[in-house]
Amino acid sequence: MPTAKIKTQLNTLLLTLVSITVAGLEAKAQESIAEQALQKDQNRIAVIAKASAASIAVFSPDGKGGGSGVIVTSDGFALTNYHVVKPCGTWMHCALPDGQIYHAVLVGIDPTGDVALIKLVGGQAFPTATLGDSDKVRVGEHCFAIGNPFLLATNFEPSVSWGIVSGVQRYQYPAGTLLEYTDCIQTDAAINPGNSGGPLFNGQGELIGINGRGSFEKRGRVNVGVGYAISINQIRLFWRHLTSGRIVDHATLGAIVTTDRQGRVVVDDILSTSDAFRRGLRYDDEIVAFGGRTIETVNEFKNVLGIYPKGWRVPLEFRRDGELYQAVVRLQGLHSEDELIELMQKKRKQPDLRPENPIQPTPQDVPDQVVDLIEKRMGFANYYFNRIAREQIWNDFQQAGDTRSLPERWKVTFQVTEGEPVQVALANRVAGIQWGDSAAVLDPSKDLAAQRLPDGSGGLLLAFHVWHRLLHEGWDGMGDIFYLGALPSRQDGEITDVVVSRYDSLECRFFFDLETHRLREIELWTDAGLDPCELYFDDYRKVQGVFMPHRFVAKYGDSFEWEMTVQEYDMNEATQ
Repeated sequence: MPTAKIKTQLNTLLLTLVSITVAGLEAKAQESIAEQALQKDQNRIAVIAKASAASIAVFSPDGKGGGSGVIVTSDGFALTNYHVVKPCGTWMHCALPDGQIYHAVLVGIDPTGDVALIKLVGGQAFPTATLGDSDKVRVGEHCFAIGNPFLLATNFEPSVSWGIVSGVQRYQYPAGTLLEYTDCIQTDAAINPGNSGGPLFNGQGELIGINGRGSFEKRGRVNVGVGYAISINQIRLFWRHLTSGRIVDHATLGAIVTTDRQGRVVVDDILSTSDAFRRGLRYDDEIVAFGGRTIETVNEFKNVLGIYPKGWRVPLEFRRDGELYQAVVRLQGLHSEDELIELMQKKRKQPDLRPENPIQPTPQDVPDQVVDLIEKRMGFANYYFNRIAREQIWNDFQQAGDTRSLPERWKVTFQVTEGEPVQVALANRVAGIQWGDSAAVLDPSKDLAAQRLPDGSGGLLLAFHVWHRLLHEGWDGMGDIFYLGALPSRQDGEITDVVVSRYDSLECRFFFDLETHRLREIELWTDAGLDPCELYFDDYRKVQGVFMPHRFVAKYGDSFEWEMTVQEYDMNEATQ
């Protein structure tokens, strides 16, 4: 048996072996932690390097102003701030981190939301940012801003600032005369003058916002850790509006809300001409939810309202006398066209961001590379892109068959669900409709907007007439037209391309499917203060080599609806 002395020696040896083992494990653990930290650093460096490749420095032609931006499509479309491009005019210089300088042209602007779309010219396969989902951003997440603060990037390599998301869904009241930041992301990543228009990325390198405002006004023109970025999801809603080359507007409900003594958000005033009023909203109604969000404060309401373009349809939930109501309302413009242009023309002092050795391009006329990409027209940032978009929509639509090849005179016989057959006769500026023992005919010598036939339909016969005219004559027969952008269809909420026509005394909107390029619906206004007549198209089949709809749905507000199935298209040229 081991003696007590031997036992003591064995215990000491065992403890020594354990200590050595633990020390070794601790050393390995420390080494592993260091390796993990180093790997995280390397991963972050790689993410920032990839994201930085799509960032751009923006300079005005005379070198007196500038800012930042980010490329979002491989053919050179880039996002920045409206207040960055305003001093530049219709074209500017853009520099990439690799040292390459490109000319760029203005495409479209959102002066209220402080967003601008530009297009770089002369390059191929530009690096692009990966778009994230700003609705998933949470306070405390890592993020980083890239840009050109104080125009210091004379070698075009951008500055990067790392931080966290300090707040989400922030509302900033209009600054100066026009800019209103809604539903924006707050960050402590350093954002200084010159960072404006640059990208805000999440920790994975996904674009979640466009940097714009900072809390500078009362604290001097330096970063104080409170910067704001316009959420990328808001910009997504405006994307096709911006590609339209227009000066786009944000939306209003047509009602003013306030907080009552019980803390409820209630309607304080409402326009009788607004769609919200026509859908049943009234003074003192409580706003419960809007755009899918619960509304508990006026700030929350302003936040969600501000992310939508004019004309968007949004679900609304309101309460009156304890009873809950639901509606889908069409939002009207925050400004009239004249008001928007007037506000844009007001001068707002821009800070002098020039560094000690600024890039000062020699003042010059519009360069040859971009001169053909710029068309001026009142109400448009660059009419060139609007014209191109309209032409593309028409060409895509005609891929299903050239509708202009059809005979001029049509007779279409419908079966109306739970109703009598309907026959519509259509020709150049002539249209007639017969249902049961009733009939109506357009008089081309009179104001079309006054002929809202059949009674109660809001102008269904006019909608048929406009449909025929579009298909038979194309854009040339529709008067003054422009590409509006994208709006959701009332049928299913799907996003569609919309072209607006001001023909005779009518305003018409044509909705085209983004994938099939077929005409999905027409909205026809005879009076801006009334509901439009809506005509929906479905079940396309070939008629004389051209795909034509065989199911129609006509609606007027909440009071009129006909669902019609085509029984026959009569387009026999022998009977013309």
